[in-house]
Amino acid sequence: MLTCFGKKNIRLTILTYTLKILLIDRPDGTYCFRLHNDRVYYMSERILKLATNISRDKLVSVGTCFGKFTKTQKFRLHITALDFLAPYAKFKVWVKPGSEQSFLYGNHIMKSGLGRITENTAQYQGVVVYSMADVPLGFGVAAKTTQECRMVDPMSIVVFHQADIGEYIRSEDTLT
Repeated sequence: MLTCFGKKNIRLTILTYTLKILLIDRPDGTYCFRLHNDRVYYMSERILKLATNISRDKLVSVGTCFGKFTKTQKFRLHITALDFLAPYAKFKVWVKPGSEQSFLYGNHIMKSGLGRITENTAQYQGVVVYSMADVPLGFGVAAKTTQECRMVDPMSIVVFHQADIGEYIRSEDTLT
């Protein structure tokens, strides 16, 4: 079961990327977050009721893994949460086609690879990274504000890499 501290930590992380938490009461039912083996899963209450028939030690995963708690009890989003958070992202970054592959290999985004950035993005703000064709590619943290991005040299880092869809291939055995 998630503690009050854990719930607050998850909400703060999700709010870093989205306007508000719109994931609980959805038109297709009520959804919830549950903790299992230091990982947080997002599932419908219907699936949760079905999962109670399986003992916790035999249960591998249930629902969609949103992230995990580190050893220092900080919540870290997994790339599997991208499809749920991307439609609600308040700060976005678009990457030029030439820099998409570099980002998908786990590298930071340089100013030379930056296509567009949402206005008024603050430094160290969570951003969702998109291709120029509006396909969500991953998560990052803005290294510079929107205004600073206009002035920096082309080889400066503007977005720190956090997670990308290339992790499905690179870390496929640990994404449960």
